[in-house]
Amino acid sequence: MKQLLFEDDPQFWFETLRLFGQAAYGGADFGEVLAAASTVTAGDYDSWHDAYRGLADRLYAEAADAGPVTARDLLLRASTYYFSAGFFLHGDPADPRIAAAYDRSVECFRRAGVAEPVEIPYEGTVLRGYLYRASGDGPKPVLIMHSGFDGSAEELHFMGAAAGVERGYHVLTFDGPGQPGAIRHEKLVFRPDWEHVVTPVVDHVLGLDGVDPARIALLGVSLGGVLAPRAAAFERRLAAVVAVDGVYDAGAAVTGLLPWDRAEIVRRARAEHDEEFDALLLAGRQASSTLRWACDHGRYAMGAATDREFVAKYLEYTLEDGVAEKITCPTLVCEAADDLFFGGAAETEPRRLYAHLKAPKTLLTFTAEEGADAHCHVGALRLAAGRIYDWLDRTL
Repeated sequence: MKQLLFEDDPQFWFETLRLFGQAAYGGADFGEVLAAASTVTAGDYDSWHDAYRGLADRLYAEAADAGPVTARDLLLRASTYYFSAGFFLHGDPADPRIAAAYDRSVECFRRAGVAEPVEIPYEGTVLRGYLYRASGDGPKPVLIMHSGFDGSAEELHFMGAAAGVERGYHVLTFDGPGQPGAIRHEKLVFRPDWEHVVTPVVDHVLGLDGVDPARIALLGVSLGGVLAPRAAAFERRLAAVVAVDGVYDAGAAVTGLLPWDRAEIVRRARAEHDEEFDALLLAGRQASSTLRWACDHGRYAMGAATDREFVAKYLEYTLEDGVAEKITCPTLVCEAADDLFFGGAAETEPRRLYAHLKAPKTLLTFTAEEGADAHCHVGALRLAAGRIYDWLDRTL
């Protein structure tokens, strides 16, 4: 999609488009986002925080005197804007604005009352999320949803959970290790063996009333496009898996920027010292707004002390060595025609994943003509939800 704002900062533009897109399910209003964005200076993380924190605070205050439906709508939008306010601040994990914005985001979402908060037992602690119950009698299919590198369980309401309830699905969303709720409350950083995260979630789903155990599907968003297929390769109780968008090797987003082959990058990233690598990453973050943000957030979410350590950890998120081939359930691989993070190569990451699958598989490409070519189709969430759930209907 043509970049309409922040001409020299594709990361700020993508996050603005992401906010625009959430208007489809009540997570934003176009004019509110446009007004806030007009006060932001490209590349200035403080100005981004102040713009969206100020917007969220205004809606939060207005909700106090509003009627029930109006308050719900105000709180849902405030939740989105509070989360966005803290989005670029993770380069300094001690920044008190991070927790303040995130905690208020969760408060607003829970007060809106659109889903039931849940706690899922996980390795001596819990994973936090939400249960959405479809109306009607009889056992229902269930879609388990998780986000990826930087999204939250609350955001998933606008990225498919609300759409699922409309279509007769129970939906369970959750934050796994490395995702906001797990970092904030349990200090759990990302792990690549995501089957160990999803299996206890499936256990939890099977303990719920009104669930059809033969129709449990899993959907992962963004980095979830490698995490969910990874889980499906080992968790055989899943009847289908959806990758939005598909990722075969997450490290390709970094390795394509460096002058060595993958094996050399792995070796150098894991070395105790490598001044040349460090210098390249420093130059890269100065030249690329996306790499700058990815390294800041990656250190925070993966528990890395340096940019190079983050790269070393990130390279572990892959379906190579026969993992993709182990998936047996039907798999939907979504592809964005102009993906900021996983596009641009001769063979895109969704197509690499699709090529390695041995299970029944479908590739679904979203295009610029549809307004849906951005990463995870953030500009066309209703279009994407419709196609994904129609595939699930046919598959389940």
